[in-house]
Formats: sequence, C-alpha cells, structure tokens
Amino acid sequence: MRNILIVLGVILGIAVFAMKSGILENSTTKIATKEKENEITMNNKNVREIYFAGGCFWGTEHFFQQIRGVVGTEVGYANGNKENPTYEQVISHTTGFAETVKVKYDPEQVDLKLLIDLYFKTIDPTSLNKQGNDRGDQYRTGIYSTDKETEAIVKDEVQKLAKNYKKPILVETIPLKNFYKAEDYHQDYLDKNPGGYCHIEPGLFEMAKNANPLPKTQYQKQDKKVLKEKLTAEQYKVTQENQTEMPFKNEYWDETREGIYVDITTGEPLFISTDKFEAGCGWPSFSKPITKKLIDEKMDKSNGMTRVEVRSKTGDAHLGHVFNDGPADKGGLRYCINSAALKFIPKAEMKEKGYGEYISLLEKK
Repeated sequence: MRNILIVLGVILGIAVFAMKSGILENSTTKIATKEKENEITMNNKNVREIYFAGGCFWGTEHFFQQIRGVVGTEVGYANGNKENPTYEQVISHTTGFAETVKVKYDPEQVDLKLLIDLYFKTIDPTSLNKQGNDRGDQYRTGIYSTDKETEAIVKDEVQKLAKNYKKPILVETIPLKNFYKAEDYHQDYLDKNPGGYCHIEPGLFEMAKNANPLPKTQYQKQDKKVLKEKLTAEQYKVTQENQTEMPFKNEYWDETREGIYVDITTGEPLFISTDKFEAGCGWPSFSKPITKKLIDEKMDKSNGMTRVEVRSKTGDAHLGHVFNDGPADKGGLRYCINSAALKFIPKAEMKEKGYGEYISLLEKK
C-alpha cells in the first residue's frame, strides 16, 4: 500500500510540474507577444485601431493576423450592455455583445480601405446574426470605430461595397461603445489549435498573406556626390573610378554562406551564392549573374590588357571583369567581382530586407 502511495505521489508531482511548465511557457509566450506589440506601438505613434465583428472571432482574428501592416490583434466582446461579460453570458443572448476582433494596424503599411475590403471576403454581409454554421446575435457583423474620421471612411467604403450585392448590407458601421477582452483560451485560438473550427475558408488565409505585398523596390542610379558620402573610400574608387581592390584582402572572397549579392550603390540584386565558386584568384567569383539583364559588358583595354569589363546596368557601377576560365560544368565563365562593389545579404535576412522573392534561387540544383 505504501509503495502504491509513493508511486501515486510521484505521478502527481510529475503532472503538477508538467502543468505548471505548460502554464509558464504559455504565459512567457503571451508576455513576449505583448511586449513585441507594445514595442511596435511605442516605436510607431501612428498605429491605429479598428474593430471587426465577423462571426466566430477565432477565424476573423487569424485572418487579420496574416495581413502585412496589422501589428496586433485581440479577440473580445463589443457593444453590449454589461461590464466584463464572460463567454457564457455572451452566448446567452442577454447581453447584446458581438464577438469582435480589435485590430491594430500601421496606416503607413496598410490602408484601412484594404482591411475593410478583405474583411468583406470573409463574411456574408447580407446575413443577419449568422455566419457559417454559427447562429445568434453574438455572430452579427459590424465594423466599430473610435473616432469620427475612421467612422466616415468605414461608412463610405461599406456603401461602395454594397453596390456589389443585390440584398441589403447588414454590417453595422457604428462607433465602439465598449470592448472587453475575451478569455485567454480564445486568444490566438487557431495558432494554438490549427485544426480548430473556423467558418472562414482556409484558402482565404493564404489570400490575406499575399493581399498587401511589399512594394517593388525601384532601383535608381545614385548621384556621385551622394555616393561619395554613402560609400567608403575604397567602394567609391572601385565602383566610380574603375579601381581594383587587393586580392585575398577583401570582404567576400572567402564568403561561403547562402545569400544574395547586391549592387552596393543601388541595392539591386546581381549574384546569388549558388553560382559562387572558389577560383583561387582572391576575389569573389561567380559562374553567372542572376540574369544578364542586370549587367553591361564592355571592352576594356586599360593597363595594357584586353578584358571584358562588367558593370551594373542600373547603377552603372564598375563591378569587375568576366573571363573564359570558369568551370566547364557551370558554363565556362568566371565573373571576377570586387567585394567593394557588392553587399552580401545572408539568406536569413533576405525576406526582411526585401529580397524574399529570390530565396527560391538558393535551392541546390
């Protein structure tokens, strides 16, 4: 009997420890997320709030979390007649609350009109107190604002979208009266329960991810005066005065990490690490540029030699020279490029710095 009690005690201790560890881990994650959100808010005083009711708030929150420019979300209960309602009170249909998502967004990254347009894709705006399989006044649709300017934009945009429907639009466009945060288990529900119920068609989440892409960078040639201030003395001499840096004493001759090499003067992508090889010459060597459209090749008879110079097409920066002694299995060319003409972006930073579309080029062939 005593042994049984000891075993039960051990099991109970393990269970308590596991439970506390899970709670601690979950709490730590929530704190980190909240600190990150607060940091974004503090760093950008222009962050704004808008409140969307679109049926079950699990899916609506997850949908908005996919959109670039949305910097924070929180699910809760809006525009009811009781303080601090519980979920059980909300679904009793006696408190008048709607399941709602507070959306914090950066208007410099995403336009409110786009958020409204995307929201309409997740709901049937002509349906009363019903979205998907959910029924009840807590599932009514609405966009709630906290200032007159936002309210005017919401009303105007909804009126425009209403023209696409034959039935009357039943989306509330009124000021926010109150909002109470929902219980913790509702927050980020679909992140914690990927297979959980959602009335939003899964393909819409992917659509939301791509709905507000980073704008295409327009690479432009820089004025020499600007470049003189921006570049180091060696970078300027190489790119603007056609100088050559020292072999084996430059930044990238022995760089082996995965990533992309861009024009130091414009940021335009030029070479990818999968085309880089060790040539033994002391300079970065590539079998080819990302595309020939990015470079110009010119005859160079300077210093008593006949060579083919390589320049960036947009920036018109001197990069180096191309020779016919490269690996035969890679096309036979060797683009011998000055490190001072390049900036290397590691693979882990490519998406963050606007080069995400080139990551697929790093896949080994």
